[in-house]
Amino acid sequence: MNLYKKIYRNKAAVFILLATVSIGIRADDTPYALDRDAMVAEIEEYARLTGNQAFDQRVMQAMASVQRHEFVPDVQKRFAYENRPLPIGFGQTISQPYIVALMTDLIAPGSDDVVLEIGTGSGYQAAILSPLVKSVYSMEIIEPLAEQAAARLQTLGFDNVTTRLGDGYYGWAEHAPFDAIVVTAAASHVPPSLVRQLRRGGRMVIPVGGRFLTQQLLLIEKTETGEVKTRQVIPVRFVPLTGAH
Repeated sequence: MNLYKKIYRNKAAVFILLATVSIGIRADDTPYALDRDAMVAEIEEYARLTGNQAFDQRVMQAMASVQRHEFVPDVQKRFAYENRPLPIGFGQTISQPYIVALMTDLIAPGSDDVVLEIGTGSGYQAAILSPLVKSVYSMEIIEPLAEQAAARLQTLGFDNVTTRLGDGYYGWAEHAPFDAIVVTAAASHVPPSLVRQLRRGGRMVIPVGGRFLTQQLLLIEKTETGEVKTRQVIPVRFVPLTGAH
Protein backbone atom coordinates (compact mmCIF):
# COMPACT_ATOMS: atom_id res chain seq x y z
CA MET A 1 0.00 0.00 0.00
CA ASN A 2 1.51 3.34 -0.99
CA LEU A 3 2.03 6.32 1.31
CA TYR A 4 -1.02 8.26 0.18
CA LYS A 5 -3.34 5.29 0.66
CA LYS A 6 -1.99 4.76 4.17
CA ILE A 7 -2.63 8.40 5.03
CA TYR A 8 -6.14 8.59 3.64
CA ARG A 9 -7.11 5.20 5.07
CA ASN A 10 -6.53 6.66 8.53
CA LYS A 11 -7.98 10.09 7.81
CA ALA A 12 -11.60 9.20 8.61
CA ALA A 13 -10.67 7.67 11.95
CA VAL A 14 -8.49 10.66 12.81
CA PHE A 15 -11.30 13.05 11.93
CA ILE A 16 -13.83 11.21 14.13
CA LEU A 17 -11.42 11.23 17.05
CA LEU A 18 -10.73 14.93 16.65
CA ALA A 19 -14.45 15.67 16.39
CA THR A 20 -15.20 14.03 19.74
CA VAL A 21 -12.35 15.90 21.39
CA SER A 22 -13.14 19.26 19.83
CA ILE A 23 -16.91 19.48 20.35
CA GLY A 24 -17.65 21.76 23.25
CA ILE A 25 -14.22 23.30 23.57
CA ARG A 26 -14.08 25.11 20.24
CA ALA A 27 -17.72 26.08 19.90
CA ASP A 28 -16.72 29.70 19.27
CA ASP A 29 -14.36 28.79 16.42
CA THR A 30 -15.18 28.91 12.72
CA PRO A 31 -17.04 26.12 10.90
CA TYR A 32 -13.64 25.10 9.52
CA ALA A 33 -12.17 24.23 12.93
CA LEU A 34 -12.61 20.46 12.64
CA ASP A 35 -11.20 20.47 9.12
CA ARG A 36 -8.17 22.37 10.39
CA ASP A 37 -7.66 19.89 13.22
CA ALA A 38 -7.85 17.01 10.73
CA MET A 39 -5.30 18.77 8.51
CA VAL A 40 -2.86 19.08 11.42
CA ALA A 41 -3.31 15.40 12.30
CA GLU A 42 -2.69 14.46 8.68
CA ILE A 43 0.50 16.54 8.56
CA GLU A 44 1.79 14.77 11.66
CA GLU A 45 0.89 11.36 10.21
CA TYR A 46 2.52 12.23 6.88
CA ALA A 47 5.70 13.29 8.66
CA ARG A 48 5.75 10.02 10.60
CA LEU A 49 5.22 7.85 7.51
CA THR A 50 7.94 9.67 5.57
CA GLY A 51 10.46 9.13 8.36
CA ASN A 52 10.74 12.76 9.48
CA GLN A 53 11.02 13.53 13.15
CA ALA A 54 8.00 15.24 14.69
CA PHE A 55 7.73 18.90 13.85
CA ASP A 56 8.28 21.47 16.57
CA GLN A 57 5.07 21.97 18.53
CA ARG A 58 5.24 25.73 18.06
CA VAL A 59 5.12 25.15 14.31
CA MET A 60 2.19 22.77 14.64
CA GLN A 61 0.35 25.23 16.88
CA ALA A 62 0.72 27.86 14.17
CA MET A 63 -0.62 25.40 11.59
CA ALA A 64 -3.57 24.70 13.90
CA SER A 65 -4.30 28.36 14.54
CA VAL A 66 -3.95 30.11 11.18
CA GLN A 67 -7.13 29.90 9.13
CA ARG A 68 -6.03 28.65 5.71
CA HIS A 69 -9.47 29.23 4.23
CA GLU A 70 -8.87 32.98 4.57
CA PHE A 71 -5.93 32.69 2.15
CA VAL A 72 -7.61 30.95 -0.78
CA PRO A 73 -10.18 32.19 -3.35
CA ASP A 74 -13.83 31.67 -2.43
CA VAL A 75 -14.23 28.86 -4.96
CA GLN A 76 -11.40 26.95 -3.25
CA LYS A 77 -12.53 27.38 0.37
CA ARG A 78 -14.15 23.95 0.58
CA PHE A 79 -10.74 22.45 -0.25
CA ALA A 80 -8.77 24.76 2.07
CA TYR A 81 -7.77 22.11 4.60
CA GLU A 82 -6.90 19.35 2.16
CA ASN A 83 -3.20 18.51 2.18
CA ARG A 84 -2.48 19.79 -1.32
CA PRO A 85 -1.61 23.02 -3.11
CA LEU A 86 -4.46 25.15 -4.45
CA PRO A 87 -4.56 27.77 -7.23
CA ILE A 88 -4.73 31.39 -6.09
CA GLY A 89 -4.70 33.06 -9.51
CA PHE A 90 -2.04 34.49 -11.83
CA GLY A 91 -0.56 31.02 -12.31
CA GLN A 92 0.40 30.79 -8.63
CA THR A 93 -0.54 28.40 -5.84
CA ILE A 94 -0.78 28.25 -2.08
CA SER A 95 1.60 25.51 -0.99
CA GLN A 96 0.61 22.12 0.39
CA PRO A 97 0.16 22.41 4.19
CA TYR A 98 2.70 19.66 4.86
CA ILE A 99 5.32 21.52 2.82
CA VAL A 100 4.53 24.78 4.65
CA ALA A 101 5.01 23.01 7.98
CA LEU A 102 8.21 21.32 6.79
CA MET A 103 9.79 24.53 5.47
CA THR A 104 8.85 26.40 8.62
CA ASP A 105 10.27 23.68 10.83
CA LEU A 106 13.51 23.51 8.85
CA ILE A 107 14.42 27.12 9.57
CA ALA A 108 13.96 26.46 13.33
CA PRO A 109 12.21 29.82 13.94
CA GLY A 110 13.00 31.64 17.17
CA SER A 111 10.88 34.28 18.88
CA ASP A 112 13.51 36.99 18.28
CA ASP A 113 14.19 36.08 14.65
CA VAL A 114 13.81 38.38 11.66
CA VAL A 115 12.76 36.34 8.63
CA LEU A 116 12.68 37.12 4.92
CA GLU A 117 10.10 35.37 2.74
CA ILE A 118 10.43 35.39 -1.04
CA GLY A 119 7.07 34.87 -2.73
CA THR A 120 4.24 36.22 -0.57
CA GLY A 121 1.54 34.65 -2.72
CA SER A 122 -1.69 34.77 -0.76
CA GLY A 123 0.17 35.48 2.50
CA TYR A 124 -0.31 32.06 4.13
CA GLN A 125 3.35 31.20 4.74
CA ALA A 126 3.95 34.68 6.19
CA ALA A 127 0.93 34.19 8.46
CA ILE A 128 2.33 30.87 9.72
CA LEU A 129 5.69 32.52 10.44
CA SER A 130 4.13 35.55 12.14
CA PRO A 131 3.44 34.09 15.63
CA LEU A 132 6.78 32.26 15.66
CA VAL A 133 9.22 35.12 15.06
CA LYS A 134 9.82 38.79 15.84
CA SER A 135 9.16 40.07 12.32
CA VAL A 136 8.60 38.85 8.77
CA TYR A 137 9.56 40.72 5.61
CA SER A 138 7.81 39.27 2.58
CA MET A 139 8.31 40.07 -1.11
CA GLU A 140 5.99 39.37 -4.04
CA ILE A 141 6.68 40.17 -7.70
CA ILE A 142 3.07 39.93 -8.96
CA GLU A 143 1.42 43.23 -8.11
CA PRO A 144 -2.22 42.11 -7.65
CA LEU A 145 -1.13 39.28 -5.35
CA ALA A 146 1.13 41.63 -3.40
CA GLU A 147 -1.72 44.09 -2.87
CA GLN A 148 -4.24 41.42 -1.91
CA ALA A 149 -1.86 39.72 0.51
CA ALA A 150 -0.89 42.99 2.19
CA ALA A 151 -4.55 43.89 2.76
CA ARG A 152 -5.41 40.37 3.93
CA LEU A 153 -2.57 40.15 6.44
CA GLN A 154 -3.41 43.58 7.84
CA THR A 155 -7.12 42.74 8.15
CA LEU A 156 -6.35 39.46 9.92
CA GLY A 157 -4.05 41.16 12.42
CA PHE A 158 -0.62 39.87 11.40
CA ASP A 159 0.98 43.13 12.43
CA ASN A 160 4.58 41.96 12.43
CA VAL A 161 4.50 41.13 8.69
CA THR A 162 5.77 43.78 6.28
CA THR A 163 5.19 43.21 2.57
CA ARG A 164 6.78 44.71 -0.51
CA LEU A 165 6.30 44.50 -4.26
CA GLY A 166 9.61 43.52 -5.83
CA ASP A 167 11.93 40.93 -7.31
CA GLY A 168 12.81 38.57 -4.48
CA TYR A 169 15.90 37.23 -6.27
CA TYR A 170 17.77 40.26 -4.97
CA GLY A 171 16.36 40.07 -1.45
CA TRP A 172 15.64 43.02 0.80
CA ALA A 173 19.02 44.46 1.72
CA GLU A 174 17.67 47.28 3.91
CA HIS A 175 16.57 44.77 6.56
CA ALA A 176 19.42 42.28 6.23
CA PRO A 177 20.98 40.26 7.69
CA PHE A 178 18.13 37.82 8.27
CA ASP A 179 18.06 34.99 10.79
CA ALA A 180 16.20 32.88 8.25
CA ILE A 181 15.01 33.05 4.65
CA VAL A 182 12.11 31.09 3.17
CA VAL A 183 11.79 30.95 -0.62
CA THR A 184 8.43 29.70 -1.88
CA ALA A 185 9.22 29.48 -5.61
CA ALA A 186 11.73 27.31 -7.44
CA ALA A 187 14.98 28.92 -8.57
CA SER A 188 17.39 27.46 -11.10
CA HIS A 189 20.16 28.12 -8.57
CA VAL A 190 20.58 29.60 -5.11
CA PRO A 191 20.58 33.42 -5.48
CA PRO A 192 23.94 34.77 -4.22
CA SER A 193 22.24 37.91 -2.90
CA LEU A 194 20.11 35.82 -0.55
CA VAL A 195 23.14 33.93 0.73
CA ARG A 196 24.84 37.27 1.45
CA GLN A 197 21.78 38.51 3.32
CA LEU A 198 21.61 35.44 5.56
CA ARG A 199 23.04 36.05 9.01
CA ARG A 200 25.89 33.87 10.26
CA GLY A 201 24.22 31.03 12.11
CA GLY A 202 21.12 31.47 9.94
CA ARG A 203 19.15 29.07 7.76
CA MET A 204 17.55 29.32 4.35
CA VAL A 205 15.13 26.87 2.76
CA ILE A 206 14.66 27.04 -1.01
CA PRO A 207 13.42 24.75 -3.83
CA VAL A 208 15.97 24.54 -6.65
CA GLY A 209 15.43 23.05 -10.09
CA GLY A 210 13.79 23.60 -13.47
CA ARG A 211 10.11 24.10 -14.18
CA PHE A 212 9.66 20.69 -15.81
CA LEU A 213 12.43 18.90 -13.92
CA THR A 214 12.67 17.42 -10.45
CA GLN A 215 13.25 20.18 -7.91
CA GLN A 216 14.99 19.64 -4.61
CA LEU A 217 14.11 21.41 -1.41
CA LEU A 218 17.43 22.59 -0.04
CA LEU A 219 18.35 23.58 3.49
CA ILE A 220 21.23 26.06 3.46
CA GLU A 221 23.03 26.85 6.70
CA LYS A 222 25.59 29.60 7.20
CA THR A 223 27.92 28.74 10.04
CA GLU A 224 29.22 31.22 12.59
CA THR A 225 32.45 31.34 10.59
CA GLY A 226 30.59 32.17 7.37
CA GLU A 227 30.87 28.73 5.77
CA VAL A 228 27.82 27.76 3.72
CA LYS A 229 26.53 24.19 4.01
CA THR A 230 23.78 22.72 1.83
CA ARG A 231 21.75 19.54 2.05
CA GLN A 232 18.87 18.14 0.04
CA VAL A 233 15.68 17.48 1.99
CA ILE A 234 13.01 16.10 -0.36
CA PRO A 235 11.97 16.37 -4.02
CA VAL A 236 9.26 19.01 -4.51
CA ARG A 237 7.31 20.86 -7.18
CA PHE A 238 6.97 24.65 -6.95
CA VAL A 239 6.04 27.38 -9.41
CA PRO A 240 9.17 29.07 -10.83
CA LEU A 241 10.83 32.10 -9.28
CA THR A 242 10.30 34.89 -11.79
CA GLY A 243 12.00 38.23 -12.35
CA ALA A 244 14.61 40.02 -14.41
CA HIS A 245 17.53 37.82 -13.35
